[in-house]
Amino acid sequence: MAAIIHPLLTLLASCSRQELARQNRYLKVENQILRSKLPQRITLSNQERRILVRHGKKLGPRIRELISIVSYSTFRKWIRSIEDGPKNRPANPSGKSGRPRIDESISDAIIRIRKETGWGYTKIVQTMRRLGHKISRQTVKNVLVEAGLGPEPHDHPDTWSDFLKRHAETLWQCDFACKRKWTIKGMVDLYFLVFIHVGSRRIWISPCTANPNSDWTAQQARNFSMHLQDQEVLECKILCRDNDSKYTEAFDGVFKSEGCQIKRTTPMSPNLQAHVERVIQTLKHEVLNGFCIVTNQHLDNILRTAVDWYNRRRGHSARDHLPPVRDDGEPPLVDLAKRKLVCHAELGGHLKSYRAAV
Repeated sequence: MAAIIHPLLTLLASCSRQELARQNRYLKVENQILRSKLPQRITLSNQERRILVRHGKKLGPRIRELISIVSYSTFRKWIRSIEDGPKNRPANPSGKSGRPRIDESISDAIIRIRKETGWGYTKIVQTMRRLGHKISRQTVKNVLVEAGLGPEPHDHPDTWSDFLKRHAETLWQCDFACKRKWTIKGMVDLYFLVFIHVGSRRIWISPCTANPNSDWTAQQARNFSMHLQDQEVLECKILCRDNDSKYTEAFDGVFKSEGCQIKRTTPMSPNLQAHVERVIQTLKHEVLNGFCIVTNQHLDNILRTAVDWYNRRRGHSARDHLPPVRDDGEPPLVDLAKRKLVCHAELGGHLKSYRAAV
């Protein structure tokens, strides 16, 4: 009987081992596929490391053939770290955990320097070093972040907005705009230059042309310069423009000869020309989109009317909702119960403004 049962048990055990081997091979292949879908580096918590060590130690050296989440040497470091435990680490002689806190006076000095200058971490470190304090950039960062003064985009104290405000009374911006003209041969783009005085929001627009070459742009620069001489109240010390190839050396030379500085904006930065871009948008949406242009003179006539309307009758939010050109002080109060309103229509009724009847 024993001679029959023993071979039978041996056969069953062999079948069981073969089944387990097949399952193990499948799990290894599946694990490799899943591992390929994950990032190269996986961060584990201390608890997860302990779980892997607890189960992996039982396999001994065979873990080398199975482990894939980290290298075998890293797994051995985990074992040594857990076996050593925190009790074998050297004690802190001060009895306090962590790094010592920075002195409050140093923190106050770092915060003050940042608020007054807007400097970055390195310049603050250099300033503190000249005062005899050796601190790291990380210390400066920790102090500023804790105070709510962490790094922010464009947090330099001299921002573009501050530059515009500082030079608003002598700063102009210019840009090209275009409107299509209907012709027998098809559509033709007509170009014109738009200038805006940042301080008062007054605008000036050049005549249009289908060929904005060097001679034409230089002539418009001279026309604009003569316009400023006639006005006498406005001056141009700085002219901001983009890097359009239609601006030539002759164009810049007209302004430089009169002591005006040309400030070119960085490429692909339309927000630096926000004032003149907004004016062009207003002209297109509120004026030009209502007309089909057939001749250059047609467009020039519309632009002249639009300039006068924009400067003298259209309210502007940056000018207390009053036109850029106006008398000093508050406008006189109109008694609407006694005086009749008159609608002033221009360009065939496309532009409307209101005033009290005389």
